Amino acid sequence: MLFLLTLLSTDSVAQLVEQYTFNVWVLGSNPSGITKADHNWSAFLILAYLIFFIMAWVYFLYSKKINKYYVGACTDLDRRLYEHNLGHSKFTSTGTPWELVFKEEWEDLALAKQREMKIKKMKSRTYIQDLIQKGNL
Repeated sequence: MLFLLTLLSTDSVAQLVEQYTFNVWVLGSNPSGITKADHNWSAFLILAYLIFFIMAWVYFLYSKKINKYYVGACTDLDRRLYEHNLGHSKFTSTGTPWELVFKEEWEDLALAKQREMKIKKMKSRTYIQDLIQKGNL
């Protein structure tokens, strides 16, 4: 199954995950309002594949409009930049257009997220600018 997933684009895998994971939990008549449906282990395998086997990116975007950087991590950099420039989130909608100024490739999303958090914890524009100057674009 993992071999088959390597042939699919990230968007195709994301669509498979969405298709299978919406069927795992359903609204029911129990007091909590949620009933556990039959597990579809394919969805869990696909999610594990996304987290641990697809190359991921840590990236910095810059907005001239608000003179700010945005730090993020993802598996599909082109799609993510497109979403940011659509105003996908409250913060990024204030700074459109965003330009990609830095990217770092990681073995998987878990490692990329760790790196993203480390950079964000620094809370340092100078640190971000130093990484950009060292160049990874």
